Order: sequence, then structure tokens, then C-alpha cells
Amino acid sequence: MAKTSLYDALAASGARMGEYGGVETAKVFAEVSQEFRELTSGCAIYDLGWRAKLVITGEDRVRWLNGMVTNNIKDLPTDRGNYNFVLSPQGRILGDLYAYNRGDYILIDTERFELETLLKLFEHYIIMDDVEVSDKSSTLTAIGIQGPKAAAVLKQAGVSDPGLEPMQVIDITWNGIGISVTRMAGDEFPVYGIWASTATIAQVWKGLLGAGASPVGYEALEKFRVLIGFPKYGTDIRERDLPQETEQEHALNFTKGCYVGQEIVERIRSRGNVHRTFHGFVLDGELPGQGTKLEADGKEVGEITSANRIPTQHGERPVALGYIRREALERGAKITYAGGEAKPVEVPFSLAS
Repeated sequence: MAKTSLYDALAASGARMGEYGGVETAKVFAEVSQEFRELTSGCAIYDLGWRAKLVITGEDRVRWLNGMVTNNIKDLPTDRGNYNFVLSPQGRILGDLYAYNRGDYILIDTERFELETLLKLFEHYIIMDDVEVSDKSSTLTAIGIQGPKAAAVLKQAGVSDPGLEPMQVIDITWNGIGISVTRMAGDEFPVYGIWASTATIAQVWKGLLGAGASPVGYEALEKFRVLIGFPKYGTDIRERDLPQETEQEHALNFTKGCYVGQEIVERIRSRGNVHRTFHGFVLDGELPGQGTKLEADGKEVGEITSANRIPTQHGERPVALGYIRREALERGAKITYAGGEAKPVEVPFSLAS
């Protein structure tokens, strides 16, 4: 299995390694609950080498990609990005990605394990278009840095936030190294991404550690992902799912015009809500596995897609993400699973209870 560009440096620091997103990276550095606290109340730094980078060039790149994804690419300002689904003609979700308008090219950020599927799909739809898609994952990688103290640590490291808005990216020179800094969407938990070449990423990592950032592995990241209720493609979002079922409205644009799968998305919008929805659950019982069925009054009404134990002010709390039929949710039915009760709640989950 492929390793991230930071693998050797992380392993040498004592991190336990494992597989995440299709590559090997740090699983945990010391203690998962402490790493989770850095993500939510301190300043955490983590390897994003499990994400791939594609570059789309050519005169037709904007028009072509706008016809491939669910969000509005043609009106993206320079150095701004958005979140997208890639659909089949039947409206099923084949992948997800972030797209950034970088002026003379578009940068695509997605998970490594999705890369092969997306490259084949893109190649299939490039017919007479002046478009070229290049995989830059071997030369361009990223680090994540987040938490309420992240901006202060960046400033200490000499990377001051000039007032970045969500999904904006800037290019700067840091200690003679060219890097790009982006801020992800969401105000409650500040999250920055640092893009750098694979040859210099270890220097950037070392500099941020020296400024006060604490390293965390993907086990803590998974707890955070479940905490905020963000679905992961391949786990919570599968090819059988429809866009509106995922509750990720920020991935959809209903005025941009035609794209692959658009007819199904528009039909769902015009006819009303889908029958099931992505939701959060507080668990009273054992931690269920992926695919565990949810029941109400002896009938199946949904399934669990992710479950984890979240450190809160009163100890660890078992929570889950999954899909539930709207009618069961709306009538307040008691939801059970093999091993306990699943109480529907809005996400993000609370750390105070």
C-alpha cells in the first residue's frame, strides 16, 4: 500500500501507523482522547497525504467540469473553492471532491481511494473537449491544522491568516518555501489546510510543531468527523445513495444548468423530500458496526453507517451517523438496534453533555 510523503517522519516520531483513505499514515501519536481535545480546544496538526490532488487544464476546463459535478464551477471566483458530488446518469453518487479555481487551472482535492474511479470517469467524458486531467499527488500534498488556537500557532510559525474566508486559498512564501494556505468551511472549529510540495512538506510539518501545534492521528480525526456529522464517501455515502438523502445541500446548485445526473436531482427537488435522511444518533447500548439496521415497531427504518465514542465533559459518549426514514423521525418513534436504543439528534453532537 502507498505511504504518505510524511510517513517516514511520522513513524520516526513514534506514531503508530495504519491505513486511512487508501494510504498509510499516522493512526495515533500518544493518546486518542487527548488528540481529540487538541482538535476541538487546542491546536492540532495532521497529515493530509491521504488526499489526492488533480489538476485540470485546457480551454474547456471550466465548462467541462461544470457539466460533471453538482456545484457551480463556472462562477467560482479565482482562488475560491466548493464541495461537489460526481453522479451517475441515474443520480447515484460516484464520488466527492473539492474544486478550486486557481486561475489558469482547476485543482481537485479528493480522497486517494477515490482517485482511480474519478480518473476513469473523467477520461470517459472527455471527448472533443480541450481538457487535460493530471494526477499531481506524487508532487503536491497537504497538512491540516485546526482548533481555536490554530491561527495563533500559524502566526507564531510565520504564516499569518490575512483574513481568509471559508474555501479561499492564498499562495505565500514561507522560509523560502512556496506554500498555499486555505481555510475550510465552518466557523465553530477553525480548520486550515497547508499545501506544499512532497519534497518540502516535512519542513513545514516541523515548523508548525515548533510553533506549538500538537500532532494527531486519524483515529482522533475520525472521532471529530463523527462529532460534526460530516459523512465520509465510501462509509456514509455510497453509490446507492442519492444527493438529497445525504443532507449535504452545500454540494448542490440548482441554477447552474445541466450536468451528469442533474435530471434526477431536479426531479427529487421538484417533487419534494426523499424518503430517508442522513442523521445523528446518541446511543444507549453497545457500539454498533457499520450497516447495523435501525428498527421502529419491529420494522426496519434505517441503518448505521459510522459509530464512535466521543470524549465529552462527562466522559465518553457513544454516538452514530446513519440514515433513517423520515416518517419514523417525524413521528418520534423509538429507534432501536441490535444492542440498544438510538436516539435521533441533530449534528454536530454536543461536547457539554
